[in-house]
Amino acid sequence: MPSSPSSPQALTAIFLLLTLIVSRLTPASSAACTSETFSSRRPPAYDSCLDLPALDSRLHWSYDPAQSILDIAFAARPAEPDGWVSWAINPTGQGMVGSQALAAFRDSNGRITVRKYNVSSYGPLGEESTRLWYNVKEASAEFSGGLVRLFATLALPEKGLAAVNHVWQTGGSVTGGVPDKHAFGQGNLNSMGRLDLLTGQSTGSGAGRGNSRAEKRNVHGVLNVISWGILFPIGIVFARYLRIFPSADPAWFYLHVSCQVIAYAIGVAGWATGLKLGSESEGVTYSYHRNIGITLFVLATMQVFALVLRPKKDHKYRLYWNIYHHGVGYTIVALSLINVFKGFDILRPEAKWRNAYLVVIVVVASVAALLEVITWIVTLRRKKYNTITS
Repeated sequence: MPSSPSSPQALTAIFLLLTLIVSRLTPASSAACTSETFSSRRPPAYDSCLDLPALDSRLHWSYDPAQSILDIAFAARPAEPDGWVSWAINPTGQGMVGSQALAAFRDSNGRITVRKYNVSSYGPLGEESTRLWYNVKEASAEFSGGLVRLFATLALPEKGLAAVNHVWQTGGSVTGGVPDKHAFGQGNLNSMGRLDLLTGQSTGSGAGRGNSRAEKRNVHGVLNVISWGILFPIGIVFARYLRIFPSADPAWFYLHVSCQVIAYAIGVAGWATGLKLGSESEGVTYSYHRNIGITLFVLATMQVFALVLRPKKDHKYRLYWNIYHHGVGYTIVALSLINVFKGFDILRPEAKWRNAYLVVIVVVASVAALLEVITWIVTLRRKKYNTITS
């Protein structure tokens, strides 16, 4: 079957480009926090996690800014087997003083317990605090493999809070149901930082190594919005509305192919990050979103291979190829728009991002509608002229 100027060599170059992009954008390895799982009574996966740089500790969290609900899992190794671990938020500054802490340790009966403390000074902790800056809706802990894992669901007093100062600590002993003083090594002194609840980043002396699920989800979302949600529709606009002008042939074809190939390359990278996220999130499945994504990848791959199989304009199979190519293309655009908005529902970004995308889609749709009118006018006039001259 005769083919277009698009050659197998060009297709090979495309896939080399895809390999490079995927290798750059897909995380090559996971930090310890991403492979950590919890018992079935807890969420099997959190939106974000950090391997904290001090005291062999990790923090997992999910955050709903609209409801100000923060769900955390803090894992650390006590300084001694009978010691304690603690994680805290400091609403007034950095460091230990002023922090609102949750501490987990074994009580006199050997059971893991969680206590609340308002750390107002460097002195002994004393009795458990009844009131904290945040409301503890639920708290529990477990001990396994030498690690204490502290779980809590917190209701923060300020809605839309984006970042908090956090402090974590470990100690070697508990006396009378109260954690004893911790050591003052370099790790103990550096166990603090500022935690961005939305982006998954931590800054300060205890910044931590960012391996955040939230960051990966944002990368996944941005790549797919750009590719499936913007470039693919624009590529179809090029093909449908420029081809009616004889002077634009074959420029319209190369514009169309370039736009779709770039969209496909970025889309595959976004699809790969989605697969990575899915593999790291046991028990968390967005079946509808995932299945549409897989379908889009298959259909788009078919379109790329159609470049090689595209018959010449006068070939007897060209009509059937056009029907197939147009049908698959419009299906990709429809599914892309659906899946982009499904992604917005899952990510729950600030309203401005959804609104910005809506503006882009409205602009593209408006331009397409205007060009559709122009296309019909040109086509009808051309048909009328041909009728008169014949």
